Amino acid sequence: MAFEDIKAQIALLLEAMVQRPTDAHEIHENLREKLNELRAMGMPLPDDLVALEKQLETDFDS
Repeated sequence: MAFEDIKAQIALLLEAMVQRPTDAHEIHENLREKLNELRAMGMPLPDDLVALEKQLETDFDS
């Protein structure tokens, strides 16, 4: 999948987190998948998304 497509999907997932907070766990899983796709492509991840991913992991693990 193209880098721009993944970025667009991540943006949609972030918007979904705001619109549907009750689905946050499912959306978090989808976000992790998209970030892993970027990692697999060797693309740099934005620091804010890495921080968000870590924060969500902390929130869901506790």
